[in-house]
Amino acid sequence: MIVVNGLEKSFGTVRALSGVSFTAPDGRITGLLGPNGAGKSTTLRVLYTVLRPDAGTASIDGIDVVSNGLGARRRIGALPHGAGLYPHLSGRENIAYYAALCGIDKATADDKVAGIIDLLDIAAFADRRTKGFSQGQRTKIALARALVHDPQNIILDEPSNGLDVMAIRSLRELIFRLKAAGRCVLFSSHVMQEVAALCDDICIIAQGRVALDDSVDGIRERTGCDDLEDAFVAAIRMVADE
Repeated sequence: MIVVNGLEKSFGTVRALSGVSFTAPDGRITGLLGPNGAGKSTTLRVLYTVLRPDAGTASIDGIDVVSNGLGARRRIGALPHGAGLYPHLSGRENIAYYAALCGIDKATADDKVAGIIDLLDIAAFADRRTKGFSQGQRTKIALARALVHDPQNIILDEPSNGLDVMAIRSLRELIFRLKAAGRCVLFSSHVMQEVAALCDDICIIAQGRVALDDSVDGIRERTGCDDLEDAFVAAIRMVADE
């Protein structure tokens, strides 16, 4: 479970977060939405433990991301917006290296790497150097790297970016399997069709604040909009009008 409570963060005179709070529970898929510059990436970076908030708290399975960053990182698998792969390593080597960083012994890691490669159907290019990979191939390897240590909490930043239709379908099936296994899945996306198809709960951020935080049906009911895109726009306007 991921719990965010009153996060605040400024960069000079720019206030990126102004008291953001939400909960992403186990066994559910939570979408983090907002226009560009709303504070989504800043929030995720705090959860990744690469950015320290000015105020507020965030915890992963009860572990504070500031006071025990290493403990929190052990509980998450993160797919940031930039894949950040090592270009001169193969896809398999990138995944295995991350498994080693997570403290998995080599014998166990070999089995886990092989298993995640099969699960994501990436064997066709897993043993090629990642330099020259397409965006979709890089995303798949980065996703495999994020899942190789069997994390309880999965944080995905625009995971379908660069994927073709079949790959997006496979990604959705994987996310549903993670949910069925009781994992906590938190992801950001700009694609409303994807959000509608996947999410149980949605937290909409605008101007560094939470505009709405509810179930998908609750968001529709509170905005009076059946269409999720219309509901998103209405929520953003609520903040702008305050």
